[in-house]
Amino acid sequence: MRIKLSPQRRDDTLDVVKTGDILTVNGEAFDLTPMGEGDTLPRSAIGSLWFAGDVDKLDGELTLTLLLPNPWNYSPEQAFPVDLVDVPDGPVAFPQPLTPEQMAARDGEFTA
Repeated sequence: MRIKLSPQRRDDTLDVVKTGDILTVNGEAFDLTPMGEGDTLPRSAIGSLWFAGDVDKLDGELTLTLLLPNPWNYSPEQAFPVDLVDVPDGPVAFPQPLTPEQMAARDGEFTA
């Protein structure tokens, strides 16, 4: 599975668990196992605002785009996320915001 991320400045959270071709997004399960090779599930058919595009299955791999909420202390990795490739089963690891220490160091760069 390949998960593309579309960052948005938001204060809510995204919790995703992958189990095979089933994604549980903030507690709501989306079973993508019926998708066959070459199928596209249009965004309009998915009852979730977290999906930011169609879901495709090509070469046996599901590819989808999820919104990535960025908090006020978002990191460069959140602002410019790379695709999550070969996502293993279990909780999906997303880029994390800056820690207070990183924020302080960054703020120090702008004072002089």
